[in-house]
Amino acid sequence: MAEFDYLTTAQLFSTRNEAEQSPVRSRRRKPAGFGRFARAAEAIRFAIEELPRDLLPETCLEVDEKIFDRDEIRRLYESDNYPLTRCASNVGKRV
Repeated sequence: MAEFDYLTTAQLFSTRNEAEQSPVRSRRRKPAGFGRFARAAEAIRFAIEELPRDLLPETCLEVDEKIFDRDEIRRLYESDNYPLTRCASNVGKRV
């Protein structure tokens, strides 16, 4: 995976369709989905550690206009470059 900036802003959406229809650059509309995070690492942690497991399969992360699906979110969470402390019960767990 190419270099990923865990410190940039990010948004979590409940579906890829919501992510594609609600660009970050539009400030007139309130973003759909789970919300905007100051750092991508926090959005990833929320998706893996706090989001109900049944919602993760349709969840997408948008960072710098790139959309990541659940498998990519999981890889980012499990990466050696992930800057936050992981919850031990979530490491290696697949959805």
